[in-house]
Amino acid sequence: MRTRITSPLAETAAGSIAGEVLRACVHCGMCNATCPTYHLTGDELDGPRGRIYLIKQALEGEPVGRMTQTHLDRCLSCRACETTCPSGVQYHRLLDVGRDVVAEQTPRPWRERALRAAIRWLCIQPWRLGALIAAGRPVRALLPSALQGKLPKPNPIGPSPAGGHERRMTMLRGCVQSATAPHFNAATRRVFGHAGVDLGETPEVGCCGALSVHLDAREEGQALARRNIDAWIRQLDGGAEAIVVNASGCAAFIRDYPDLLADDPDYAARARRVVDRLRDPVEVLIQTPPRATRAPAKARIAVHQSCTLRNGPGLGEAPARLLASLGYDPQPVADPCPSLDRGGGRRGRLKHSHRSQAPPGASSNQPSSPPTSPMGIPAGGSAALPPSRATRAASSSRDGFSITRAR
Repeated sequence: MRTRITSPLAETAAGSIAGEVLRACVHCGMCNATCPTYHLTGDELDGPRGRIYLIKQALEGEPVGRMTQTHLDRCLSCRACETTCPSGVQYHRLLDVGRDVVAEQTPRPWRERALRAAIRWLCIQPWRLGALIAAGRPVRALLPSALQGKLPKPNPIGPSPAGGHERRMTMLRGCVQSATAPHFNAATRRVFGHAGVDLGETPEVGCCGALSVHLDAREEGQALARRNIDAWIRQLDGGAEAIVVNASGCAAFIRDYPDLLADDPDYAARARRVVDRLRDPVEVLIQTPPRATRAPAKARIAVHQSCTLRNGPGLGEAPARLLASLGYDPQPVADPCPSLDRGGGRRGRLKHSHRSQAPPGASSNQPSSPPTSPMGIPAGGSAALPPSRATRAASSSRDGFSITRAR
């Protein structure tokens, strides 16, 4: 696709990224075949090809308005389109640039700006969100039904692993997850302890920055990324083997730190070092496979393949394979994208049914155990399950299952 970026962005690293992605696109439209929002609306501008044209026009100096902003907001950033693109177009990199350009040219209504600022203020500091949740639980019955469903129920964190292993890794504490589901990280630490790895948290590391960047506060997101990079580099220099992130959406964003900080050569290089050491829990557990001491009492389990795990690092099948090796009977979830029905955030009012898009082999039978789910897309309307599929299985005590380190 020919393009000539004429905006001030042309001389920046972001402009270079956008030009590279645009030139790779041959506008064949095969990306639309796997785009969930295009399937729902049937609107070309709600598919990757249409959005690419909208972004191209904005970068070439054409006027943009709320229509362009709405179609870009509706994108889920699931990257399914990238898996079917014959030209290898890295659409998500262009989308990040395009959203920033459109946001600068098209101010949002004050209500949207206030809501986005409130979400950022509340969520990037876990103690704020945690305090609000704690205050809401005693009066849950008095809240509107929509809020009752979003208020997570308390879950026991459980015991801490003994520690003392030779191998050591550090884990992203996170923001929303650490406030709404602190047992996720605790369960991950226990599983890694069984695998012979001490997994700690770096106190200085908090929100990955995705919330800020996706809610029109790029500079704030960059500041959070720099803070995390500095802290992680100190951990790596001190002997940490890897950086573990058990929220796959956060991991996907961290992998783009080099793009986020591309205009800062020093931090871009440091960001690449962080990305080289970034690991999803399943990557570590596959290399150090746990061993089941006995079969699970309830083997049939539904496993949700998160788009951020499947379409980015290509690990979509890995959790199911790991669970199968531990004696489980993993079943794919018939509803592949629960976030669409929730219709929140930048997806506006998209709340259409999409269950016809189930992946091949998806089962609608009721599993004996509830489905696993990544953070941000709670299974069954609650945030009660760990984001790491392996963590859910290996840390379970309800079904009498345990693991030991493989010999």
